[in-house]
Amino acid sequence: MVAADLGLGPWDVLHQGLSRLSGIPIGMTAILVGLVVLGLWFPLRERPGLGTLLNVLVIGLVIDLVLVWLVTPADLWLRWVMMLAGPVLFAIGSGFYIGAGLGPGPRDGVMTGLARQGVPVGVARFLIEVTVLAAGWLLGGRVGVGTLAFALGIGPLVHVLLPRLTLADAS
Repeated sequence: MVAADLGLGPWDVLHQGLSRLSGIPIGMTAILVGLVVLGLWFPLRERPGLGTLLNVLVIGLVIDLVLVWLVTPADLWLRWVMMLAGPVLFAIGSGFYIGAGLGPGPRDGVMTGLARQGVPVGVARFLIEVTVLAAGWLLGGRVGVGTLAFALGIGPLVHVLLPRLTLADAS
């Protein structure tokens, strides 16, 4: 979605905005943001797992490695294909680490922690996503049709893929 340059998911809008301001690559920015978000877990009494730590490190490293070779295509149709592949790949990745039962990602842990404090899950997730989207946009992150595609597609995609990628012992 970064290379497609048609808009990003809310957290990546934040990562991109911070990256543009700091000069730190977007993947490394995602790692740093993930570590900061993990700090929010302490008052929420969330417990990280191996999947939590791998989520923080691996995703950011993969973003930076892929962006070394991936460029924004000149053809708009190819940019659309890349943009639409983003939520699908995100949902598959979410299904793998959540389905393995190895712990939620840092951003998911804030949501579940708030839910345990009495905030409805949908409200918690909505407030988190809107907050990081607004902050990222104000910092110069790219908001566009990809942002809308991600927002509308990620829930249904995870809903369909998570059960298929969940290990029997992890459910």
